[in-house]
Amino acid sequence: MDLRFLNAEPTDAERAAVDALGAGGRDQLLPALHAVNDRIGWISQGALNHICRRLNVPPAEAYGVASFYALFSLKERPPRVVHVCTDLACRVNGAEALCDALSETAGAAGFTWHRSPCLGVCERAPAALAFEAGDPAEERLLAPASTSDVVRAAAGMSEVDESPVSVPQQGEPGLRLLRRVGVVDPESLDAYRASGGYAALRNALLLGPAGVIREVTDSGLMGRGGAAFPTGRKWDATARQPVRTRYLVCNADESEPGTFKDRVLIEGDPFALVEAMTIAAFAIGAQKGYVYLRGEYPRALKVLRNAIDVARERGFLGEDIMGRRGFSFDIEIRRGAGAYICGEETAIFNSIEGFRGEPRTKPPFPVEKGLFGKPTVVNNVETLVNVPLILTEGGEVYRRIGTERSSGPKLFCLSGNVRRPGVYEVPFGTTLGELLDLAGGVPDGRELRAILLGGAAGGFMRPDETSLPLTMEDARAAGTTLGSGVVLMLDDQADLGGFLLRIAAFFRDESCGQCVPCRIGTVRQEEALHRIVGGRGLSTGGDDLVLLREVGQVMRDSSICGLGQTAWNAIESAIDRLGALEERS
Repeated sequence: MDLRFLNAEPTDAERAAVDALGAGGRDQLLPALHAVNDRIGWISQGALNHICRRLNVPPAEAYGVASFYALFSLKERPPRVVHVCTDLACRVNGAEALCDALSETAGAAGFTWHRSPCLGVCERAPAALAFEAGDPAEERLLAPASTSDVVRAAAGMSEVDESPVSVPQQGEPGLRLLRRVGVVDPESLDAYRASGGYAALRNALLLGPAGVIREVTDSGLMGRGGAAFPTGRKWDATARQPVRTRYLVCNADESEPGTFKDRVLIEGDPFALVEAMTIAAFAIGAQKGYVYLRGEYPRALKVLRNAIDVARERGFLGEDIMGRRGFSFDIEIRRGAGAYICGEETAIFNSIEGFRGEPRTKPPFPVEKGLFGKPTVVNNVETLVNVPLILTEGGEVYRRIGTERSSGPKLFCLSGNVRRPGVYEVPFGTTLGELLDLAGGVPDGRELRAILLGGAAGGFMRPDETSLPLTMEDARAAGTTLGSGVVLMLDDQADLGGFLLRIAAFFRDESCGQCVPCRIGTVRQEEALHRIVGGRGLSTGGDDLVLLREVGQVMRDSSICGLGQTAWNAIESAIDRLGALEERS
């Protein structure tokens, strides 16, 4: 490789953090960067040099990876850092007031803070992530976060209590995906098995790989991450590849503002994900699986690590699983580091392999050539935890839930100006209005102004459109999308102009920059919105409105991946559906 090191050496602590990972190749680059950042609080040139020598990675490429992620710092900073979310749900629930207060108090309290994109705890907004470097590092999600909470967390993590998982329907009969969350101890394998856990894997072993794929296909299960691709078809295409080595990747990097269901599932029912991944691996013939987990989810990381370790100790992972001779499968967690684009399935591959998390062009598709160039299945957490349900109830029974073309239960993340925010489970076909009623509607004394459906990459709905059945086909017919299940409510006091600007800023920040339409288009989109809104409320943009439409269409038509293709969606729907940029009289 072309080695051009700067004259810098690692400290003993930096060297120890990297060396503790053991031997490895380029695919250990992201874990190595995490190790240094966790121990020291930032990544120095000397540490980066040591990582490059250990992993045989060119320094320029390692720098490109380290600088790609928001949670890493290549400049020296204090060991105590607080990331304050200023994204969509937090914005309408007091994030700016929190930032103003921290501007006055953080310096005297001895820690640094900065604004952050969505932290994935939108149901308890406003949110902050407190981090303190060390051996081990400490992290804590604070939500809802007050100024005193943040200062107290920065002074001592052990003094801060973690908030509970937010499932307003907790314990209600009829729940399937959420039935254990908040009810069964998420750290006990025995409790999981007593509640029906691992019956699905036992059934899968009796059915055989082809039988499992048939049941999943018959169930009509579609991906729950937004693309809605048939899961059984994806598994079957991977299993048919004439290559022995195959991989399974669980996409747990839910970075869409307003999305937090996967976090709730992992924190509340981690063994269900482990079992589901084991079933999927059995079906497609994979021996190794990765969970690509958001770097902002410290509690989910802790709970999932425990579940994997316990499952391995008890014979539910590793060699000859559940006594099935020759069936071997294990799971490794890879922590993300703050990059929305890594929710795209091929960007995950690059990130795991030690490259910048940029999407790959398709074809070839992941089922043919995915992680490390091998056939790979990528499913998100919600998709996978449906699988044990299918394998216990049967594909045909599962298909009767919901509608003919959108089968099964669906999780929705309700946040914003709503009385009872949280994750809700309803069958497909439930209307938007019925879902809003479950959550209690907007706070007393306020009126509903708009609903953002599908997150920043989704679209707005008007208050008179709540009769929409929540199915893939009905959303498509209505010119919108369910996306990953975001339902963010805005009342009549919400600053819609500021909200749209935050969406534009989010896409500008999160564009990986690989393709010109997205790299330039997201910047031009935000600039035009700034001129239109102008700090005086919403007004007609004239030429800027024309420019917005042209740039939006170019991004949609020619961007490499879904980020650029959907960056205009919510703003377009605000213009066309809400009349957001109409001239005020």
